[in-house]
Amino acid sequence: MFRTALRNVLAHKARLLMTVLAVMLGVAFVSGTLVFTSTLSDAYQASSQRGYANVDVAILPKSSDSGSVASGAATRLDRKLLDKAAQVPGAASVTGSVSGFTAIADRKGKLIGDGFPTLGGNYFPGKDDKDARYPLRDGTAPKGAHEVALDARTADQAGYKVGDTVRISVDGPVREQKLTGVFTTDDGAVAAGGSLALFDTPTAQKLFAAPGTFSGIEVKAASGTSPAALKAAIDAILPKGGAEAITGKQLADTQAEMTAKKMEVVKNGLLAFAGIALFVGVFIIANTFTMLVAQRTKELALLRAVGASRRQVTRSVLIEAFVVGAVAAVTGLAAGIGIGAGLRALMSAFGETVPDGPLVVSPATIVVSLLVGIVVTVLAAWLPGRRAAKIPPVAAMNSVHATATTKSLVVRNTIGALFAGAGVAAVLVATGMKDGKALLGGGTVLLLIGVFVLTPLLSRPLIALASPVLRAFGTPGTLARQNAVRNPRRTAATASALMVGLILITGLTVIASSVQKGQDNQITGALKADYVVSMTNGTLSPDVAKKLSGLDAVTASSPLRLSQARIGTETEYLTGVNGKDFGKLTQLDFIKGSLGELHGDRAVVDKVTANVKGWQLGSRIPVTFEDGTKDTLTVSGVYQGNDMFGGVILDHATLAPHQKQTTDERVLLNARDGATEAAKDSLVTALGKNPAITIADKQDVADSASERLNLMLNMLYGLLAMAVIVAVLGVINTLAMSVFERAPEIGMLRAIGLDRRGVKRMVRLESLVISLFGGVLGIGLGVFFGWAAGELIAIDFKDYELVLPWGRMGLFFALAALVGVLAALWPARRAARLNILAAIKAE
Repeated sequence: MFRTALRNVLAHKARLLMTVLAVMLGVAFVSGTLVFTSTLSDAYQASSQRGYANVDVAILPKSSDSGSVASGAATRLDRKLLDKAAQVPGAASVTGSVSGFTAIADRKGKLIGDGFPTLGGNYFPGKDDKDARYPLRDGTAPKGAHEVALDARTADQAGYKVGDTVRISVDGPVREQKLTGVFTTDDGAVAAGGSLALFDTPTAQKLFAAPGTFSGIEVKAASGTSPAALKAAIDAILPKGGAEAITGKQLADTQAEMTAKKMEVVKNGLLAFAGIALFVGVFIIANTFTMLVAQRTKELALLRAVGASRRQVTRSVLIEAFVVGAVAAVTGLAAGIGIGAGLRALMSAFGETVPDGPLVVSPATIVVSLLVGIVVTVLAAWLPGRRAAKIPPVAAMNSVHATATTKSLVVRNTIGALFAGAGVAAVLVATGMKDGKALLGGGTVLLLIGVFVLTPLLSRPLIALASPVLRAFGTPGTLARQNAVRNPRRTAATASALMVGLILITGLTVIASSVQKGQDNQITGALKADYVVSMTNGTLSPDVAKKLSGLDAVTASSPLRLSQARIGTETEYLTGVNGKDFGKLTQLDFIKGSLGELHGDRAVVDKVTANVKGWQLGSRIPVTFEDGTKDTLTVSGVYQGNDMFGGVILDHATLAPHQKQTTDERVLLNARDGATEAAKDSLVTALGKNPAITIADKQDVADSASERLNLMLNMLYGLLAMAVIVAVLGVINTLAMSVFERAPEIGMLRAIGLDRRGVKRMVRLESLVISLFGGVLGIGLGVFFGWAAGELIAIDFKDYELVLPWGRMGLFFALAALVGVLAALWPARRAARLNILAAIKAE
């Protein structure tokens, strides 16, 4: 039986090609994901280890104890502690570091590294006047308040050379610095695509900390001193509760762990889409082996007649599947390794710097890829093999091409109807529950199983709807309709492969479009301000709000200032606003009370926070501000929170005296002439054309949110494209094998007058009908699941509004039609070129 199975594989190489390709694509997706994420993870981890090569022990600020209000604020390290660390036995050198956000503009005024960490730090020269962390490639180290050095990647990307003037911004105001040096670095943030600017230590301290203080102290051990011994010595000089010592290895391990977790998220996301592609491939595999078994019915019957058992027949089919799966898995693994290397090269081509490192192909990647390819193929082929073994030899000898009748599908249809009904009921019940995610997921699975089982039954009436259109194509159209419904199970399996991809694409599009509409409603409803001013890192200097409020073109303005406070036993964030103008800039939906004019101890709070805390209108809230001062606030209103406004809001005149450092999150303002281009230009000019500051009107804010959603959706489309490609292979495979199976019939049609063009048209129309059938089911179910998921989203997102993106759904339907047209090109050409006499005599 083993030799028989191998002969069958070799005899049907062409017919198994598409199955191999389908499995290979899925395996390539899996192995490519594993290779790509492992390579990046190892490269970033190695980069972080190199970055800490000169750090044996680091002294870091320790967060304040829980009794302090500013529990997240860290104590600064001073020069006195640095000098003590330098005197510790076994310390060869010490480096004081300071860092913070720094935006850098290129020559055209655009922000460099937007979307990545854009940082600033200090150049800390040692005894040799060099900082070992940042070897200088060109020029000299920065000295003085108006000098800066840039990392080599940033300088090269922007075209800066030593002596140029660089425009930077730390918290709002623009600074013009002279570029004195270009350095190289193993900093992970720079390797990931960010930028790094270095100032002399006094300047960096003034910008990012406080004069004479550091955010970290790095100590290099002398020869013969271990990091553990050095750490123990440093522990003895540390102020109690103010700082802690950590070895460089611990820092590198922590960063490596963070990198691994990020890569794990990426890997799991990509593997989910690989799983979808493999799931779609299951339909192709099952369809292929079903057709192969049907075409070999007499051969299998003969094997049974000469003594082969049912188990041996099933085993023969599974051996064929194993060989196909093994070939597909090996080729898929090789392709996946190429994909992993290609993705890394692609990142570099798009300017995303990736640390140097070898391509990582772990034993786990090899094992997983091989297992996935083989197991998926064998499992998908098991049912056709089992079905073939059950056919009695005599019946098989007498009926080679017996097709399933409606009666034979009664049990199947009953089971499918029960599953589908239970799934629909579960989904509908879940939409009315506060936390119905689990029930919705279970109902979705049941409904999909039911639809898969019912698809053969659904194919007849749905394809019949296309009869009037097909009749317009004459005899080829009529034959195409009859061929499409001749074997409902085969048609269903072929259409289901495409249906899965379209369900996901349509459902995601419905949800994204509805969320986008909800966000637009939220922004339009809650925001009356003409402009929202914000910084790339979310932190603005108070000087920005002060400068804007003093402009003649500005009629009202309010900063949004966040500050930690302790309310009861928990730390909460308070939002300080300009109580006088805040009502002119916003339109909050108040459930109780009103905004009025915020001043003194008055505060408004969002509904969720009020419910959790048990606050009512007039409640007195005991507050401990971040400087330790205790006071009481009075709830004067409860509003419906949203993505822009939430928590406790009070007048910044009440909050500011208790803040250790005043920074703004955003600034809202109204212009005298409204949101006009002239008004926006005047604001941009007033802020020194700062590339890191965004001045957005309501439409810009809405578009920014939409842009993020569209970017995410387009990425998902790209990943789901693999499932659609696999579905195309399924249609090609089914049609090609169907052409082979119907060779005598096609030969007879040619003999009685159907020309080659008619044969091609018949096959193409059959492909088109099957694809559109899958498209109708996929888009319909996608809309239903999108609606159901949206009902759960709407529970927490009050502004959510269901939107059916007819334009995109029409495009998806056209995509299904295109799949049918493209998939039929090769099978149609093959059918038209059949020799009439040879085809009529074919078995």
